[in-house]
Amino acid sequence: MNFKTQMEDYQSQQSDSQFPFQYEEWKRMAKEKLNGANFDYVAAGAGSEDTIHENTESFKRWRIQPRMFKDVKNRDISVSVLNKQFSSPVFMAPVGVQTILHEEGDMASAKAAAELDVPFVCSSVSAHSMEEIGEAMGKNATKWFQLYWSKDLNIAASFLQRAEKAGYSAIVLTLDTPMVGWRERDLNHRWLPFLEGIGIANYTSDPVFRKRMTVDPEEDLEAAGEQFRQIFGNTTLTWDDIEFVRENTDLPIILKGILHPHDAELALQYGVDGVVVSNHGGRQINGEIAAIDALPRITKVIQGRMPVLMDSGIRRGDDVFKALALGADAVLVGRPYLYGLAVGGEEGVKRVIRNLLGDFELTMGLAGVDKISEINPTLLYDSKYGDR
Repeated sequence: MNFKTQMEDYQSQQSDSQFPFQYEEWKRMAKEKLNGANFDYVAAGAGSEDTIHENTESFKRWRIQPRMFKDVKNRDISVSVLNKQFSSPVFMAPVGVQTILHEEGDMASAKAAAELDVPFVCSSVSAHSMEEIGEAMGKNATKWFQLYWSKDLNIAASFLQRAEKAGYSAIVLTLDTPMVGWRERDLNHRWLPFLEGIGIANYTSDPVFRKRMTVDPEEDLEAAGEQFRQIFGNTTLTWDDIEFVRENTDLPIILKGILHPHDAELALQYGVDGVVVSNHGGRQINGEIAAIDALPRITKVIQGRMPVLMDSGIRRGDDVFKALALGADAVLVGRPYLYGLAVGGEEGVKRVIRNLLGDFELTMGLAGVDKISEINPTLLYDSKYGDR
């Protein structure tokens, strides 16, 4: 799909849509459609949810300084990541248990990504298996696999090998979830979907996991959920364990959850292929640094030696622009497309992503740039600290 649309073309395509344009409206409609526990599972964060608030508020600190008298008639929003060209700098972040939002779940999201030529990152806790999702997307669609590193290393190895065999082209290691954070809304509901067998399709379809059970998972999803609980996460991992991943896959390794500059230095030292600056959308630590505030410190260390992606707080096109200006090569979007899924299934996801890309492209042009490589820190002003 070509996102280089003029404003009037973009409006004519969606003027009769039943769907909204505002992120806040998508969220409101999703809340009306879902039951409280399901909505809160997606919307909630850790503790008082200060980190979620900070993720979005910190974007407001950075103000765009547009340049004038620039020829921006032909705008190119394509980017290159891991030596592959993509039609835009927007990827779809890994999010599990999507069937609590819509019956088609991550199958609908993955199909939308494939149709829009947007890379899709499949979660370890997807509601459909990585093989099913990969097949639905087709051979030509870009798909990465996100790994929650199980304390059962044989299961972790199996996931890596299955992902490579199923046509995924990178492994995204989520480092910030060796255990689940203190999420008060979920605690109030006294509910976790995994314990009911929701979001563990990659486990129940895994030969190693199945051997650990005394019954077929399909016959007793609660037993499968309990088995999952016992092996999820791994609190013993260190940087040296990256070698385990290399032993089990030839795919590029991207570390998700990097916020500290020293960890960026270690990522370079251990020779991984990329990092994602992320605080897990505010779901793990209350009071954590906003991802957009961590981004400049990470890119200063990396200095273009590997791709830097960013998530946590992306809501509109100007957020994408600001992240790129501060050094990100691409961004991952999560909650916005999930609310689209809840409201309208596959079509809802497509509309949310199209809105985001349309907004971004117009922001880029109005800021006086016609290609991604021209987006740089001089186009931003730090309203908190001024010029530095």
